[in-house]
Amino acid sequence: MFVRAYLRASTKQQDATRAKSQLESFASERGLHIAAFYIENESGASLCRPALFELIADATAGDILLIEQVDRLSRLNESDWNALKQALSAKQIKVVALDLPTSWMMAAPADDFTTRMFSAINGMMLDMLAAISRKDYTTRRERAAQGVLKAKAAGKYQGRVEDIQRNQLIQRHLKAGQSSWIEIMELVGCSRGTVAKQAALLKAAEMV
Repeated sequence: MFVRAYLRASTKQQDATRAKSQLESFASERGLHIAAFYIENESGASLCRPALFELIADATAGDILLIEQVDRLSRLNESDWNALKQALSAKQIKVVALDLPTSWMMAAPADDFTTRMFSAINGMMLDMLAAISRKDYTTRRERAAQGVLKAKAAGKYQGRVEDIQRNQLIQRHLKAGQSSWIEIMELVGCSRGTVAKQAALLKAAEMV
């Protein structure tokens, strides 16, 4: 059994390694060694997370996926969450989250019956917290949109200032065709949505 720690932040501006020491302390207190850290800056509402799926690919049956909070693993909608759970289940990966005490038992040796019982309980709790995380995500987005509408109505909303130099760099890489979207995201420090927008603009310009 290997412990594989997953650290995620939503944007390049956030520190994805913020909780690394907490995960190390948790593992050390239980006599566990973290075999590898998988770190990325991607939205928890998206299944497009290369580091997470690298972890799943590397894992063997019984390995532990250690996270700080359930929302680091998922802010996914129901169908995407079910797809992720299926991928984890197929590899028999145990999810242990610092904010989910019922999951801590998954990191301790136990007989088959006890393991199955705790797996069932932990699965229900994971589903509940994943749903709460998704609700929090959608609520915050709705409130942000309401704030924008209110600011627009008051004539105070200026919109986000376009980063022209960044967008031109993205388009140059897209035109060259030598880099994947993930490589461009890492090089430029932007989201997948930003690359997608510039790709769409390029396509539209070619059709003119």
